Amino acid sequence: MDPTRQQGHPNMGGPMQRMTPPRGMVPLGPQNYGGAMRPPLNALGGPGMPGMNMGPGGGRPWPNPTNANSGPPGGGGPPGTPIMPSPAGSGDMDSISKNSPSNMSMSNQPGTPRDDSEMGGNFLNPFQSESGRSAELHYGADRKKQDLLRAVPVCQAPSHRVGQIIAIRAKVNRAFKTSMEVGIKVTVQDVFTNAEKIVSVAFATYVAKPVGAAKVELKPVELLSAEDHLEHSLAVERRRIRLGYVQVFQKLMQESNKEDTCEEKDAVSTEHTHVQSTELVLPPHANHHGNTFGGQIMAWMQTVASISASHLCRSHPILKSVNMFKFWGPSFVGDRLVFNAIVNNTFHNSVEVGVRVEAYNCEEWIKDQPRHINSAFLIFSAVDDKGELFTFPRVKPTTQDGVRRYHGAIARRRIRLTRKCMLSAKGDKLSDAWETSNQVYLSYSNIAALTHLARKPGWDITRTLENVKIWTHEEGAVLSFKVEMQVKVPSHVAFSLLSDFSLRQRWDRHFQTCEVLQAVSEEEKIYHVTSAPMTGHQPRDFVVLVSQRQPCRPQEPYTVAVRSVTLKAMPPSPEFCRSEILCAGFQIYSSSSSSCTVCYFNQVTSGVMPYLAANLTGSSKSIEDTALECIKFLELKGSEC
Repeated sequence: MDPTRQQGHPNMGGPMQRMTPPRGMVPLGPQNYGGAMRPPLNALGGPGMPGMNMGPGGGRPWPNPTNANSGPPGGGGPPGTPIMPSPAGSGDMDSISKNSPSNMSMSNQPGTPRDDSEMGGNFLNPFQSESGRSAELHYGADRKKQDLLRAVPVCQAPSHRVGQIIAIRAKVNRAFKTSMEVGIKVTVQDVFTNAEKIVSVAFATYVAKPVGAAKVELKPVELLSAEDHLEHSLAVERRRIRLGYVQVFQKLMQESNKEDTCEEKDAVSTEHTHVQSTELVLPPHANHHGNTFGGQIMAWMQTVASISASHLCRSHPILKSVNMFKFWGPSFVGDRLVFNAIVNNTFHNSVEVGVRVEAYNCEEWIKDQPRHINSAFLIFSAVDDKGELFTFPRVKPTTQDGVRRYHGAIARRRIRLTRKCMLSAKGDKLSDAWETSNQVYLSYSNIAALTHLARKPGWDITRTLENVKIWTHEEGAVLSFKVEMQVKVPSHVAFSLLSDFSLRQRWDRHFQTCEVLQAVSEEEKIYHVTSAPMTGHQPRDFVVLVSQRQPCRPQEPYTVAVRSVTLKAMPPSPEFCRSEILCAGFQIYSSSSSSCTVCYFNQVTSGVMPYLAANLTGSSKSIEDTALECIKFLELKGSEC
């Protein structure tokens, strides 16, 4: 702090009292090897390096000691589980009300930034507090430590700096039986230009802190708007991704292990990037239960990871994303937290740093019996003096555990790039390749895209029959249509019949053949569909992923989502014009015990346009005729059940 500068606001008649001193005056996050931060004695790869077990995220990435986790672990899925935003922008978190009691704005005060005026880990501290406040409002009870699943910037927005206003908005998207998902959106506003940009969007999972041994069951979330309903539906799909992530990661690890490690002569040993920091948990770092704030731990982890990455770039690394942030157990006031950070791998303009956090109380410190409480993987980039992205040197692992972490970073990067590719796909490439690295995300985006399409406002009725209504929706150059059918069969029967595409030829004359190419699971199948040619058009074929979901609650619909994928086993054939389906499918709502409403959606592409265009011009009634045949088929089959 500059002693020559007047402290406080000039109109307040005196210096302002800071509740939290600037970082560096107390051990809230050391910026160098002074204070509580110390480099390991063997930081240059000498003998005696403690065995760091930076796990890849499959299963439990680090073995827990028997005395670890004195409290119950965080709920919401397996370890190492990221969440992707939906393809239609559910990650924007627009449903969070600006008048919500879980909103918080704060101004970045002097004394907290790095030397380049950018804010460091201090931003992560209130990040967790505000999401926890939203969870508490719903629980009606005290919360337990959070499990932060994702902290990925939605866009490459500039980092927040001194003088800018940070707004953190959080709300509960969905309450499951014993856990809940909280959505968090962080924006930064420049006080001079009034411009507001998104810094980060994340989803966190909380569980209530039980009084006894039994878990606390949560009440359902009250949905007040269409956006609430949308996020409520997508939360189920994000949870499915968490539950299935481990299997995807393990498959990618097996493929990554076949690749050789870096053998370049100039490659830097990963052991040279090992940094260790020790922090003492003081009362300001904890809540009213004495549990350490999750955001405080996140800030400390960001600091030590930044120092580890700086060994390779000789500058201030920029935190780009946080991957697989997991809370394994609590820590308390008086505990000593030991942070171990090490570079796992570098990828030209980015570097992945793994951080492991262990806690000790006084007795455990003497006996050297740590509790593994946190782990995460942080992705950094850096810029040079010219403002251009810095190229990181290659690294090479020198231990067996280092090799495992090296290949784990490759697998995680494949997942990140696949997700990024899917979200930024252009119109000239609608379908994504069906590969091990993206199967779970394609399934998610399939359901999410249909959910978004169904929730869009502004549908206009273009035709009405006795049991059929046809709607259209225009949004820019995108045209979609919806066919609503009233069917006298139970909703679960209609779902069973419509989700089996091998039966579709019986009521949809556009389906000439339909073959199952791959039965991925009970809920996902890939079909090859051929259709009869329209006048003046070549016969078309489609390779589609069909994802089916049953409702979690009675008022929710059955869902059958359809989208095109690329399968190596089924390349395009000269006999057909390979066409694409961007977003289509059914939502089935129960009207009574013996009837339901079936809604079919389709976002029009060139492959579907010939059929719709003839219908819109009145030269064909194929949509109405197909809908009536669908009703007839469902009611006939339903009567046989």
